[in-house]
Amino acid sequence: MADDTHSGTQVPGEHGGGAFPPFDANNFAPQLVWLAITFGALYFLMSRIALPRVANILDNRQKKITGDLDAATAMRGQADAAGAAYEKTVADAKGRAQATAQQTRDKVAAESDAQRKALEAELNAKLEAAEQQIAATKTQAMSNVGSIAQEAAEAIIRQITGVTPDAAKIAAAVAAAKNG
Repeated sequence: MADDTHSGTQVPGEHGGGAFPPFDANNFAPQLVWLAITFGALYFLMSRIALPRVANILDNRQKKITGDLDAATAMRGQADAAGAAYEKTVADAKGRAQATAQQTRDKVAAESDAQRKALEAELNAKLEAAEQQIAATKTQAMSNVGSIAQEAAEAIIRQITGVTPDAAKIAAAVAAAKNG
């Protein structure tokens, strides 16, 4: 049992001496063969299975990126076209709004001018009627001035002298004063 209790750093049955097995010169030829076989198998698996899958993934990614860029370019073109159409629509709407506003201004100005002319005509007619009435009143008043002057002169003479004067003489005197 003494052999069972020693440390586990040595392999039972071996007594230390020699090089590390991978570095042992006697093992180089079999290791190189196994390296070549393993490398060949890995190369075969990589070239037939893994690399085509990676290439397929890369091709799919490139196709998706190209498709996305093409779609983005097409959408940008559509957005530019929509923007141009929007600008044209806005410009057309502004033009129509300005034309409508100008028509409305012209219509309101024409209506206002017509109302003003009608009001001026009405006022001119009233002014002419008032002038005719004033002229008629003045003519009537002037025709009565002679008789009023005659009556006033007759009343003054009667008041001062106490005698009723001759109406023909008073009319002649009033006519002479009026003309003279």
